[in-house]
Amino acid sequence: MASLLSSQFALPAPKVDQLSSLSQKHYFLHSLLPRKTNTAGNSSKSALKVKCAVVGNGLFTQTTPEVRRIVPENNENLPTVKVVYVVLEAQYQSSLSAAVLALNKNERYASFEVVGYLVEELRDENTYKSFCKDLEDANIFIGSLIFVEELALKVKAAVETERDRLDAVLVFPSMPEVMRLNKLGSFSMAQLGQSKSPFFQLFKKKKSSAGFADSMLKLVRTLPKVLKYLPSDKAQDARLYILSLQFWLGGSPDNLQNFLKMISGSYVPALKGTKIEYSDPVLFLDSGIWHPLAPCMYDDVKEYLNWYGTRKDANEKLKGPNAPMIGLILQRSHIVTGDESHYVAVIMELEARGAKVIPIFAGGLDFSGPVERFLVDPVTKKPFVHSVISLTGFALVGGPARQDHPRAVEALMKLDVPYIVAVPLVFQTTEEWLNSTLGLHPIQVALQVALPELDGGMEPIVFAGRDPRSGKSHALHKRVEQLCTRAIRWAELKRKSKAEKRLAITVFSFPPDKGNVGSAAYLNVFSSIYSVLKDLQKDGYNVAGLPETSEALIEEVIHDKEAQFSSPNLNVAYKMGVREYYDLTPYATTLEENWGKAPGNLNSDGESLLVYGKQYGNVFIGVQPTFGYEGDPMRLLFSKSASPHHGFAAYYSFVEKIFQADAVLHFGTHGSLEFMPGKQVGMSDACYPDSLIGNIPNVYYYAANNPSEATIAKRRSYANTISYLTPPAENAGLYKGLKQLSELISSYQSLKDTGRGPQIVSSIISTAKQCNLDKDVELPDELEEISANERDLVVGKVYSKIMEIESRLLPCGLHVIGEPPSSMEAVATLVNIAALDRPEDGISSLPAILAETVGRDIEDVYRGSDKGILKDVELLRQITEASRGAVTAFVERTTNNKGQVVDVTNKLSSILGFGINEPWIQYLSSTKFYRAEREKLRTLFNFLGECLKLVVADNELGSLKQALEGKYVEPGPGGDPIRNPKVLPTGKNIHALDPQAIPTTAAMQSAKVVVDRLVERQKVDNGGKYPETVALVLWGTDNIKTYGESLGQVLWMIGVRPIADTFGRVNRVEPVSLEELGRPRIDVVVNCSGVFRDLFINQMNLLDRAIKMVAELDEPEELNYVRKHALEQAKTLGIDVREAATRVFSNASGSYSSNINLAVENSSWNDEKQLQDMYLSRKSFAFDCDAPGTGMTEKRKVFEMALSTADATFQNLDSSEISLTDVSHYFDSDPTNLVQNLRKDGRKPSAYIADTTTANAQVRTLAETVRLDARTKLLNPKWYEGMMSSGYEGVREIEKRLTNTVGWSATSGQVDNWVYEEANSTFIQDEEMLNRLMNTNPNSFRKLVQTFLEANGRGYWETSEQNIERLRQLYSEVEDKIEGIDSSSMCPFPCKI
Repeated sequence: MASLLSSQFALPAPKVDQLSSLSQKHYFLHSLLPRKTNTAGNSSKSALKVKCAVVGNGLFTQTTPEVRRIVPENNENLPTVKVVYVVLEAQYQSSLSAAVLALNKNERYASFEVVGYLVEELRDENTYKSFCKDLEDANIFIGSLIFVEELALKVKAAVETERDRLDAVLVFPSMPEVMRLNKLGSFSMAQLGQSKSPFFQLFKKKKSSAGFADSMLKLVRTLPKVLKYLPSDKAQDARLYILSLQFWLGGSPDNLQNFLKMISGSYVPALKGTKIEYSDPVLFLDSGIWHPLAPCMYDDVKEYLNWYGTRKDANEKLKGPNAPMIGLILQRSHIVTGDESHYVAVIMELEARGAKVIPIFAGGLDFSGPVERFLVDPVTKKPFVHSVISLTGFALVGGPARQDHPRAVEALMKLDVPYIVAVPLVFQTTEEWLNSTLGLHPIQVALQVALPELDGGMEPIVFAGRDPRSGKSHALHKRVEQLCTRAIRWAELKRKSKAEKRLAITVFSFPPDKGNVGSAAYLNVFSSIYSVLKDLQKDGYNVAGLPETSEALIEEVIHDKEAQFSSPNLNVAYKMGVREYYDLTPYATTLEENWGKAPGNLNSDGESLLVYGKQYGNVFIGVQPTFGYEGDPMRLLFSKSASPHHGFAAYYSFVEKIFQADAVLHFGTHGSLEFMPGKQVGMSDACYPDSLIGNIPNVYYYAANNPSEATIAKRRSYANTISYLTPPAENAGLYKGLKQLSELISSYQSLKDTGRGPQIVSSIISTAKQCNLDKDVELPDELEEISANERDLVVGKVYSKIMEIESRLLPCGLHVIGEPPSSMEAVATLVNIAALDRPEDGISSLPAILAETVGRDIEDVYRGSDKGILKDVELLRQITEASRGAVTAFVERTTNNKGQVVDVTNKLSSILGFGINEPWIQYLSSTKFYRAEREKLRTLFNFLGECLKLVVADNELGSLKQALEGKYVEPGPGGDPIRNPKVLPTGKNIHALDPQAIPTTAAMQSAKVVVDRLVERQKVDNGGKYPETVALVLWGTDNIKTYGESLGQVLWMIGVRPIADTFGRVNRVEPVSLEELGRPRIDVVVNCSGVFRDLFINQMNLLDRAIKMVAELDEPEELNYVRKHALEQAKTLGIDVREAATRVFSNASGSYSSNINLAVENSSWNDEKQLQDMYLSRKSFAFDCDAPGTGMTEKRKVFEMALSTADATFQNLDSSEISLTDVSHYFDSDPTNLVQNLRKDGRKPSAYIADTTTANAQVRTLAETVRLDARTKLLNPKWYEGMMSSGYEGVREIEKRLTNTVGWSATSGQVDNWVYEEANSTFIQDEEMLNRLMNTNPNSFRKLVQTFLEANGRGYWETSEQNIERLRQLYSEVEDKIEGIDSSSMCPFPCKI
């Protein structure tokens, strides 16, 4: 058996200077090679080194078709038959080679020459030329599973040239373009997609259910028998094609020998008249159960289990009823071609660990039928298995072709066990994968990681490699061990009793400060934990000693009870000695390069490593340590992130090996584990996230609106991500002077034609200035004489601005897990869902329906309101008010007297379809919109009714309990529930989308609108000139929520359009003519977030290809700024134009963010120059479409030169929950001040923000957006009182907004002084508010005071000395309160005198 489990390969001896620091560790090759221990104890010097420099053609796939070439000796002067084949995977290589060698050994009819290409190798130009040359004298071409469009087109172009000359062309399931190449005598598929014959129906795109797959395989079996008796040549040729498919699917050397005999004897002219005998295909089961030690394949699970129970080689424990049972899903092609050693290794490893296995397979691309047939008991409907691992790497239904995710989810819901999709290397050899910083090949990430996630698949562990010579798969032993252990650990969750299960709840503290313990986006963490624990306790989990309230829970976790005073230390749950730490943490020595020997000074008392937290029965609540380098300016400058520190590693060693958690629950968005260094996707055991999570099942509560970072957690920390709702949105409303302005405007509208009009306008102007609206609206002097029309315009512009503030959506308060919104809280969400047209569903938006009633187009109303036309502003207000009223009336009919939505389904069915009694009709009948079209309204409210059910459904606790009980958690998209209500209900296993599906056509339409508005706005602000370069940011979450709008914006700026293939995947672009574009092509500098890089590497490739294509267009430089700048930069830097046109940048692989956010949040920066150096150091890594295998390569000079041409910086806001000051990511990626320093003329670029959070998309300046944010959030009583109602966490949220505002001052200088002044008045000068903040969360209040002092000290806020003195005094007071002492404490921040 040992020979089945291993496959050797040699590693080249590398040069030391080619090694990355990550690979210079004896730990690096755990997966494959035995670790040598150094008896002299000098392990670091003798460490095994592995070369990480990418060589050769710069592509992922370095293999050569020459290893698949067999040239016969042909001593007998026989005719030579040359066969050229192209396949997706290499499993046919050894089988086909064996068949050809056997035929040549016989030397009877012909000599066979064969050469095979993996489709991925055709990216290399030299390999492609060699492929074309091989086709020139080939007799037979075979292709299979060619589903990557750009490569499919290459195959098509090459084969088409030779098709008429070739004796036979056989293409098995592939893209239609390649399938049409089929030619066998008179049989052809040139009309594929148009024919009505039953055979062609096989390849129709939309058929992919289990029933279809079964009937297709049945047809393939029976059709040759039917066709045999039809006289025509065409029928016989069709019969031989289907026999060929049978031979191919049979895949064994015998089947492939007979296949080559049949085709050669029938179609190669040199063999005409030669009688070549061949046997019929040896048919294997289409689907069944296979075990390497079983006497046969089984098509009955009971028979298989009977055999299993009588095995002589298995011990009684394995055959006993208490052994966990693991289901395995295999590809039949690997079994029949004999390329199954990696499957055998997994089966043997599971059995060695005491688990039974049911390994099922299918011959087609649909595994849903076999899953239901073999893994679920037909009588009890309960699963035979406790967890399932798919070893195919593909989606459950459809493989690499067109997927049917609903069908897959339906089958997996019936199965109801954890579903793991492990990954065998397909396009890379083992060595190529090990050496790659990216990890898995981008196409494989799309096909074998992203698509299975849509089925609810998790844990993409690379378990098998590929030998470069034989093409055979081999097991990676350490990875197989981990995969099997994790599958058994998930299975144990199904088998263990609740009372014995041990759960480690992990909370975050970011930035590191006691006031930040339990930080998570939009979540009241401790109230949520308390709610979860109470529910688990009721369910039978052991939560002994849980305090009476969530406030008491906070106290117990954040205070060290042994300390004399209210200590600055957290509660210490465990002290881990240094020797124990090294014993428990095998990778501990690799951390010494960054952090020195343990224990270090982080999470340490100098002698031991400290684990912070508190245990209640079988539940441990622990505080995850932070990155550790937040406060170190030098470390923040490093282009690549440091490893985790010893305290971080000790925390996870404690959870897994001392506390012995059955599962870890990471609580809220988000921690640091998944962002630790390592490969982007498809990690090895040298990658830190993989080492840290070890073998613990990981459940992770993640905000529903953040699918991109949730996906990083899925892929890099093997998390089962469960979505939670963001707080219900409300309209910001008006307050103080803004409210007064609104009242003045109402007075003006009713009295403007009387003599009081001018006087009221004067008051409006004066009040608007007091509210600082003169920065947003051009206001005349109060005493200036202006005409009636001008008065209307001034009032209209002010009115438009305050309506913009009033109607802006903001999440109020923080969400508590398991508390669905009340009915009135659901209203604002539904109003905003109703505000969007959904043409694909035949739904008109409510504002559009109401505008039509008064003979207006809603887009015109939006435009008029934006310009400040008073009647349009007023009409838009009326439409908005009527929309809210109609939706409120609708929701009220589904509400009980406590304000909760109840029994939605019954209430809705009684409302819908009763004409005049419909509540929205009743409401609108008393407004000017009483004639609104009823059918459109009914369609809309029917849809809103469905949405309401989803909004109030609560499955967040239910899904957590399912995960902890080892059940399947239904997958669902993450994103913005307003754009995509399918995000609801929460409690789903969040996934992103097929990365190759963006940008969609609708996203491109929206992108064009925004780009046109941006260009127009910049022309107005820039003396009528077009911007030559725009520096912009691509975010992962934004592109998931909008299906690629910001990606589309980049494409439209440079003037190209995406081209989708037959399956709707976007892998190509074409230039738009300058005539159609109607303006010059604008140059871009694209900063991709680290998360975008990980999720959308294919789209980075697409962008880079598009930009380089545009740079090479033969067009005038004044109409093609990409070409203009690339030529200038090529000349200056002495490089070619393609390299000079590098414009797509991000972090180094495995690193995230520019670290400016960490520096600002931790006050660990000296000046703005230091922040700009961080940005350049960490963000100057480029992606190169010409050498994608090299990963991210530092190209700082090109980056700086490209940025130096930027006339504008640009970012997108796409949903109401997240705005500029809500998170630090936005300013972290802002290069505005940096561009000014790089530009030769020293001019500050214009800075713009596109806001597509509502149907009325806007392009505002950055300064306007910061002001809007401050007015609607930080300074808005509705927002901050909502936060204060959440207590401890709420104070932190207020402080965070102020810190992020300072971040914008630091990177852009676009924050007005009055913002800080008003914030000081609101939170410091109001004595009652000050005391509430200080008493609720003194640590966060101290940070708030510190941030005010820092804003002043750094010159961002001019204020009175009296204000500064008060802040210093407060700082001292709050320090004393925290320390529990009376002596004064010095303020550590420079204060401006």
